[in-house]
Amino acid sequence: MHYEGGMEMVKQQEEVKNVVRKKVRMTPSEAIVETLVAEGIREVYGIVGSAFMDMLDLFPTAGIRFLPVRHEQSAAHMADAYTRVSGTAGVVIGQNGPGITNMVTSVAAANQAHTPMVVISPSAGTPTVGWDGFQEANQVSIFEDITKETVRVTHKSRVADCLRTAFRIAYAERGPVLYDIPRDLFYGELEDEILEPRQYRVDNRGSGDPASIQAAVNLLKNASNPVILSGRGVVDAEGVDTVKKIAEHLTAPVAVSYMHNDAFPADHHLAVGPIGYMGSKAAMYTLQKADVVLAIGTRLSVFGTLPCYDIDYFPKAAKIIQIDINPRHIARTHPVEIGIIGDAKATSDAIYHQLSQKAQDRPKNQHRLDDISKLKTAWEQELIDLAMEDGNPINPRRALLELTRALPENTIISTDIGNVSSTANAYLKFNQTRRHIAALTFGNTGFAYPAALGAQLAEPDSPVVAIIGDGAWGMSLHEVSTAVEQNIPVIACVFNNKSWAAEKKNQVDYYDNRFVGSNIQAPDFAEVAKSMGALGYTINNPNEMEPVIKEVLEMRKPAVLNIFVDGTQLAPPFRKDALKMPTRYLDKYKHLDYEAWRK
Repeated sequence: MHYEGGMEMVKQQEEVKNVVRKKVRMTPSEAIVETLVAEGIREVYGIVGSAFMDMLDLFPTAGIRFLPVRHEQSAAHMADAYTRVSGTAGVVIGQNGPGITNMVTSVAAANQAHTPMVVISPSAGTPTVGWDGFQEANQVSIFEDITKETVRVTHKSRVADCLRTAFRIAYAERGPVLYDIPRDLFYGELEDEILEPRQYRVDNRGSGDPASIQAAVNLLKNASNPVILSGRGVVDAEGVDTVKKIAEHLTAPVAVSYMHNDAFPADHHLAVGPIGYMGSKAAMYTLQKADVVLAIGTRLSVFGTLPCYDIDYFPKAAKIIQIDINPRHIARTHPVEIGIIGDAKATSDAIYHQLSQKAQDRPKNQHRLDDISKLKTAWEQELIDLAMEDGNPINPRRALLELTRALPENTIISTDIGNVSSTANAYLKFNQTRRHIAALTFGNTGFAYPAALGAQLAEPDSPVVAIIGDGAWGMSLHEVSTAVEQNIPVIACVFNNKSWAAEKKNQVDYYDNRFVGSNIQAPDFAEVAKSMGALGYTINNPNEMEPVIKEVLEMRKPAVLNIFVDGTQLAPPFRKDALKMPTRYLDKYKHLDYEAWRK
C-alpha cells in the first residue's frame, strides 16, 4: 500500500506539472496586457503615445480602461490615490522622454507616501540608444532615487517576467517601481505563461518575532500611561478593529499619525486626533504624558513629529514600541525600546491575543477617560471659537468647519499642500478608513485634485472632495477637462486668498510683510469651470457653504467651488525649524535686517 500510495503521488505531481507549466505563443504587448489583467488592473493613467500604441490597442478588449489625463504629473497622483483607496497598485504610462519625465514629481510623491505603483516606461528603441534621438532620455537614471526599484526589460522574452518583478517589489516595499521597456520590444513574438500573482509574490509579512511580541506585551501591561499611535500601515493592513481592542483593553488613548486622520475612528471615545503640523492639541498633550508609545504602521517621520502650536509634544523619555512592515523605518527617526518588523494587523492581533490571555483583565482607567474627554472637549471648542471669528469675506477656518459639517460621513477628502489645506488637518475627522488622501511629506502642490479623481474611480459611489488653495489650483485645474470627459463627479473646493499663503505667512513673520512672489492673480475659477463643462460656484458667505455642497452632491457632476477666504488669517509657518530671522551685512541690504525693521 505504501508503494502504491507513493506511485499515486508521483502520478499526481506529473499531472500538476503538465497542467501548470504550459507556455503559449503571444506578442510582447499581449504578454504585458495579460499580466496586467492577472494583477487585477482595470485602469491605466497617462497620455497616448506612439511608443506603447501596440499595447494600448489591446486595452479595450482586455477590459482595461485607458484614462487620458491632461498632464502626466496628474496620472501618478491619480494612481497614488486609487491605490490608497482600493488597495490595488496603480499603473501609469506615458510617451518615452517627456511623457515619462513629466511624472517625476508625482512618482516621487508616491514614493514618499509608500504607495505601490508600477510606472510603465517606454524608452528609446534598442537600435538607437545613445544617439540622443527624438524623445530619448535615460529614464532609469532619472527615476532611480524616487522609486523602490527600476526594472529593465532586456529582451522581448522577459517582458512578463520583468513586469511580475515590478509588481512584486512595488507591493513588498510599498512604493513605485519603474518598468523600463525599449519601445521596439512591444513587438515580435515569444512563448511564455501568464502566472497568477500568488505564484510570484507573497503579500502577508506575518506578525514579527515572537520574543519581541512578548516583550511588547510585558511593556504595555506594566505601563501607567500607554498611548497608541496609529498610522497608514494600519489602514493598508485593515487593522483598525484590532487597534481598537488593544486600546480598549489598556484604556489607552489613540492618536493618528500626521495626515492619516482616517487611521482610527474619530468618534471612538479613546480617539484624540492627529499629531503633526496643525494637528490636534488633545493628541499632543496626551502623547506628551506617555510612558510607553505603541506606534503601529508608522515611520514616525521627522516632520510629522515636530513641535506644533509651540507644544514640544513628542515624549523624550517614553519607551517606544514601533511596528512597521519595512525594516528601514524601525528606529530611523526616534530610538525605540522594541522594534517589530511585521504586518500592522497581524502583529496587532498577536499583541492583543497575548494581552487578552492574562488571568485578569486590566480594569478601565476612568481617570484617563475623564482626562481624554476634557482635552477633546476643550480642543473642539477652541476650533469652533477660532472658526467663528469674523473674516473678510470668510474666515478660512469657518469655511472648513462648514464644509466638514455639510459632507456625508463616507466622504473621501483629498488635501493639497498650503496654508488652508494644512489647517484642514485640525478639522478633518473620519470614522472609516481610506477616506483621507493627503499630499504627505513630499509636499508638492497640485496633488489634491488629480488624487481626488483617482479616489473617485476607486470608489465610484462615495462622495469625493478636494481641498485646494488657489495657488495649487493653478497647477491642476486643467484636469477639470478630464473629470468632465470621463464623468468623474469630484467637488473641487478652491480656497481663494489670492496668494501662496503658506509662503506669505513666512514673509509676514520673518520678512516684515515684504511680499515677493506670494501675491497672485487668477481668472474667475467658477466661470472657467463652466467653460470646461463643469458646475461652477462662487462663495463669499459662510452660510452659502452647506446649501451649495448639498446641491452639488445631489447633482453628481464635476464641480468647482471658488471660495473666497481672508488672506490675512493664516496658520503658523510650515517650517519654523528651518527659518531664521534675516541678517544682512552689505550696506545696500542693511535696511532689510531683522534688527533694523524690529526697531
